[in-house]
Amino acid sequence: MSANLRANLEPYWYLLPTLLVLGGLLLVPLIYGVASSFQRWIIYDPLNRGWVGLSNYAELLRDPLFWQALKNTLVWTLGSLVFQFSLGLGLALLLVKPFPLRTLYQAVVFLPWAVPPFLGGMTWKWLFNSNIGPISDLLMRLHLRSDPLNMLSDPQTALWGAVIANVWFGIPFFAITFLAALQSIPNELYEAAAIDGAGSWRSFTHITLPFLVPTMVITVLLRSIWIANFTDLIWVMTGGGPANSSQILTTYIFSTAYTKLDFGYAATLSTALLVLLGAYALVVTQVRRMVRV
Repeated sequence: MSANLRANLEPYWYLLPTLLVLGGLLLVPLIYGVASSFQRWIIYDPLNRGWVGLSNYAELLRDPLFWQALKNTLVWTLGSLVFQFSLGLGLALLLVKPFPLRTLYQAVVFLPWAVPPFLGGMTWKWLFNSNIGPISDLLMRLHLRSDPLNMLSDPQTALWGAVIANVWFGIPFFAITFLAALQSIPNELYEAAAIDGAGSWRSFTHITLPFLVPTMVITVLLRSIWIANFTDLIWVMTGGGPANSSQILTTYIFSTAYTKLDFGYAATLSTALLVLLGAYALVVTQVRRMVRV
């Protein structure tokens, strides 16, 4: 081996242990999960386990609960993302300016991100409780409702109750990342814009927004994938009910695997979700490359 080739390969030898660990922890389970989607694998019927080809995927296309869960996943992800993004950006724009007790307000704003999802779900489930929850009681005391609010028990509103809880939980992520991006913008740009007579809106659209776009793209991409995979909050608050009205793909996967004990079909659902999220990530990155702000 020549010295030049050895020098070119040397960095990869240093990376090899890390690549092997990542491959073992990520790639092997991924391949095993995809392979399981082509098998019949029901825990309480071990003797009938075997290769079934595309039968699970044919069943998935005929499964009305899959399509309902997919629709709910889109509502859950988009609804949570829009409010988390807008409120997080608004808080970041407020917190970037100096004012008394700003550090205290930042700690309060960022606090929900430190709360475990299970605890947050239990708290919001209590807040929405129609009998002992303070939200229902407050609405009745203000004469905004004449009867208790059964938000998590009503199929029309159960999913939106979980969305509200998820918005509260995810705002700090956008606030933190946008605040860091805003603090990296040189003040000299705003001073030069003010000298040229630019107002607040022109400064935002011509200075702040172009600097924030790369951060916006990556945070929206990551957060939307995380929200689509976020099982804990909905499972704790509604369990996917009532009548599957708040069932998203990840809760459907969880219930299929650990309630119905059908690991083959659960792997099929997981693979379908993987393909959908992969396609979404590909579209977002391609659009970002074509559109330059």
